[in-house]
Amino acid sequence: MSGDPTAPVGEDVLLARAYLVRVAEPPAPAVSHLVELLGPVEAAARIRGGADLGPHVGAEVGARRYDDRSATDLAAARALGARLLVPEDPAWPTAAMAGFAGLPRHAEWVAPLALWVRGPASVNGLAATEARSVAVVGSRAASGYGKWVARDWSASFADAGLTVVSGAALGIDGEAHRGALAADGTTVAVLACGLDRAYPPSHGRLLEAIGSRGLIVSEYPVGAVPAKHRFLVRNRLIAALSTGTLLVESGRRSGAARTALAAQELGRPVLVVPGPVTSALSVGNHQLLRKGYATVVGSAADVVGDLAPLDGRAPLDDPARDGAPAPTDGLSGAAVRVHGALRGHAPQTVPALARESGVLPRTVVGALDELVAAGLVVPDGERGWSRSV
Repeated sequence: MSGDPTAPVGEDVLLARAYLVRVAEPPAPAVSHLVELLGPVEAAARIRGGADLGPHVGAEVGARRYDDRSATDLAAARALGARLLVPEDPAWPTAAMAGFAGLPRHAEWVAPLALWVRGPASVNGLAATEARSVAVVGSRAASGYGKWVARDWSASFADAGLTVVSGAALGIDGEAHRGALAADGTTVAVLACGLDRAYPPSHGRLLEAIGSRGLIVSEYPVGAVPAKHRFLVRNRLIAALSTGTLLVESGRRSGAARTALAAQELGRPVLVVPGPVTSALSVGNHQLLRKGYATVVGSAADVVGDLAPLDGRAPLDDPARDGAPAPTDGLSGAAVRVHGALRGHAPQTVPALARESGVLPRTVVGALDELVAAGLVVPDGERGWSRSV
């Protein structure tokens, strides 16, 4: 593909990674580690050649190691107007995937070996939007209230310049995509099957619209069918490709709640819409709040305001727009949230601030140092920390 601006990496790398993402069912931590050590071309050659690479790699690839359809998969993707995006490509969302590097190596939390992408933003869409995006997720069996929130707020996010990321499922996901499209915004759908499949089938037209105006993403090659475990696996990508995750509605056992937990594990803000205590679709949301994993939001402006400090832009309701600077202007998003969690001048401990702000305890410590340097917080002995302003 020499000279092709949509393929700035060599054909040997594309063929190697196309082979690897087919023979190693995501997530594939052992194969991913092998690629880190040897590079994709050498790793693919050794697996394809039947080399003994240990029980973990062997278990991940099994007999599929001899099923090399890399050239066919690349050709099938090109016929769809799609391509394989690889870590060697300048358009790879490096910052988004960096969150995986600091996590323990286990089956749920590894970066993808490559991503199949389709849409007008496929050349640089993920790299361009990763610093200004929000995942909107929730129940498939959404209520009218939840659907309205997802659709209306997503339109507001698009107006504010945020890319809306979701999973194209029924319920909250679909309404989030529709809201962004209605506002002429960019939206990204992360699938648990090949790019050639419309799933759910009733979202065929919606996926066509996303593919023509936004971006469709999948770890799975053309022809791959949706499966329950693949939905759980792809949730980590929805979280990783977003600045923060908004959970609109979720039940007690919910894939959407797992997406929120993935975001929390990756160090991304988790924002939750409160719901009626009488609704089963509020249980997952309220559990996250009770455990201190998330921050409650009551409007689209709250979400934009919480995420804006992370990329240095003013939120929708930032008083600085009216010439009245806030004390926390210029601070990191974590510092702003920790400062907001301090109630008046009463001292708070690090665990208490982590619960109130939804920021991880280790991040709270750094945020407090930042606030002390800014003169906004003072230590109060063993009782913790309190506001000075």
